[in-house]
Amino acid sequence: MKGIILAGGTGSRLYPITRVVSKQLLPVYDKPMIYFPLTNLMLSGIRDIQIITTKEHQQAFQTLLGNGHQWGINISWCVQDDPNGIAEAFILSEDFIGDDHCTLALGDNILFGNGLVGLLQSVMKPKSGATVFAYRVKDPENYGVVSFDEKGIGIDIEEKPQHPKSNYALIGLYCYDNSVVKIARDIKPTLNNEKHITDINNHYLKQGNLHVQRLGRGYAWLDAGTVESLHNAAAFVRSVESRQGIKIACPEEISWRMGYITSKDLNALAKNLMSSGYGQYLQEILLENNKKYDIVN
Repeated sequence: MKGIILAGGTGSRLYPITRVVSKQLLPVYDKPMIYFPLTNLMLSGIRDIQIITTKEHQQAFQTLLGNGHQWGINISWCVQDDPNGIAEAFILSEDFIGDDHCTLALGDNILFGNGLVGLLQSVMKPKSGATVFAYRVKDPENYGVVSFDEKGIGIDIEEKPQHPKSNYALIGLYCYDNSVVKIARDIKPTLNNEKHITDINNHYLKQGNLHVQRLGRGYAWLDAGTVESLHNAAAFVRSVESRQGIKIACPEEISWRMGYITSKDLNALAKNLMSSGYGQYLQEILLENNKKYDIVN
């Protein structure tokens, strides 16, 4: 399974903040926004990840993330010259995907909840068809909306409908088999030359190969693409971290807990991050797990 993060676009809904910085590099409380989709892919067991961004911002992303080896993953890069729709991500990533299945995560989506790791790992095992995730929202007209039959099976998907048939929005996390590349190529673009992800999902739906995984009340999903939603996301992360003494979307901790790096590796990463308190947190989780290392004060 390959992972793709779409972190391009102009971030126009966040102007003027995004005139000089990519939306996905903005902070969500104590971490860059892109850490959230990245760590969700890591939690699902995906270690080969391609990030699609703009030529203007690629260097900043590379400075932040490098090649991912410090976290035991492999990060590669791709440029999207124009914002031609989410579905274009699969065309741009054709060589990267190769013969594998893939999961696409949008760079401004934040997902958190009890049991998330097990859910992601079970859903993202290679298999035929596609799996998408639905979350109940109060403003479904702003999203791709899925409706269900009496058995809870997804039967219809509409893009930003004026009169939504349900309150369930599809979130920015999509898992597809290898045929998604051809499907994306065959989609007819809109007048704005955009290829919509909804068209891909409807293709799988018509084939009877689309599974819609509904996320219940134990999960939180936030689209941090507007000023208000970015503020709400930061407040949510701050509240959880302050109350529970944990960090959300911490790639160092996740890579260690997933077995991608060793305790020695984690301790070395912590030593370089002590001034912000981030490194102290990493060393604390080592001590909690009875890992004895030379702790730096």
